Amino acid sequence: MSGYESKSAVVVGGGLAGVTAALALADGGLRVTLLEGRPRLGGLAFSFKRGELTVDNGQHVYLRCCTAYRWFLDRIGGAALAPLQDRLDVPVLDADRMRLGRLRRTALPVPLHLAAGLSTYPHLSLAERAKVGRAALALKALDLDDPALDAQDFGSWLAARGQSPRAVEALWDLVGVATLNATAGDASLGLAAMVFKTGLLTDPGAADIGWAHVPLGELHDTLARKALAAAGVRVETRAKVDAISRTENGGWRVGTEGERIDADTVVLAVPQREAYELLPDGALDDPEALLSIGTAPILNVHVLYDRKVLKKPFFAAIGSPVQWVFDRTDASGYEGGQYLALSQSAAQDEIDAPVARLRARYLPELERLLPAARGAQVRDFFVTRERTATFAPTPGVGRLRPGARTEAPGLYLAGSWTATGWPATMEGAVRSGTTAARAALSALSRPHDHLFQEAA
Repeated sequence: MSGYESKSAVVVGGGLAGVTAALALADGGLRVTLLEGRPRLGGLAFSFKRGELTVDNGQHVYLRCCTAYRWFLDRIGGAALAPLQDRLDVPVLDADRMRLGRLRRTALPVPLHLAAGLSTYPHLSLAERAKVGRAALALKALDLDDPALDAQDFGSWLAARGQSPRAVEALWDLVGVATLNATAGDASLGLAAMVFKTGLLTDPGAADIGWAHVPLGELHDTLARKALAAAGVRVETRAKVDAISRTENGGWRVGTEGERIDADTVVLAVPQREAYELLPDGALDDPEALLSIGTAPILNVHVLYDRKVLKKPFFAAIGSPVQWVFDRTDASGYEGGQYLALSQSAAQDEIDAPVARLRARYLPELERLLPAARGAQVRDFFVTRERTATFAPTPGVGRLRPGARTEAPGLYLAGSWTATGWPATMEGAVRSGTTAARAALSALSRPHDHLFQEAA
């Protein structure tokens, strides 16, 4: 960029936060190097090959209110490959009663957009539906900037507002477990209120669901690499960073096994424990707080049938160990049958269970939920485990999450675990990357109007 002294940046970590930061810094005129220890980009939202099959490590969705992730998809040219529903419509199967209901919206203004769907939702009694409506209005009235919300748990707040265990299971946890990766009793009220207010109580279409119709690697690795290359970013994979230190002239030196790179700016976009190991002394007032940010697992169960057993693209279940089931047949390249992926959040009790035990539990359960599966042959059954899939959204976690700026000039933090205001989602990761880039560009007196604006 003419008129500016040439400046350089190193981004450590090639997940969504790191890729976003690298693109934003390059768009701001910096010479950027992106270092990733794995052989691929995408962080915890990636794909891998299993024979002829292309497998996503887990099912990732986003909502229409995830405006930063939508900005990211546009930036890498992938929006058409991860379309949104025209209108929220979630099939919900009650496994105990074998009754199908739907959570859906109309085009009416908030909160009337959900009134019709809630009034006919068969998994709650009339009295429970009325109490859900009152709790939703109470949520809408909460001030998300109130730090006291972070110290409370969502489950106790719901119970105090008359929400029955059935209402929690059939509605609040149905949404909350999938977005927070925790049940209501284990989740911060602040984060839960943010999810429900933003997704359900702001704009009629905010909760419309989108997901990749291609392997995640095509978006977060292939298209991301193309966008990075076009922006002039040097990308090095299999380049694990082992040291970050100050140089004699006040800049930064980032070391890998193969090289040492000097830069004016560094964005550290790695998980919190890895960030703790790399942070130089004095970068944070309380670096030990990073180690107090817990993690939560997600288990994904993959089943390949010899025939079609599910007509819908996805459904959610209650009264069952099964949570959410997605049809991944076309995206994976599977032919001659149907490939279902089960996304099991808050999976602390099963994350280390042997495959044989998981098979014995989930195949009969799928046959119970899907009659067409009872006569189908299972061609393959396997699991993918993300033991540290997200940070744990426990009460009090908000005070532990650091902002993008550190006490060391020129060093910034990014990652869904930083203080984005969001839980650990793709949206939170992208927001953290733009926030870190904005802070870096501002410190260098570089323009940043090109960045996603709501992330400030």
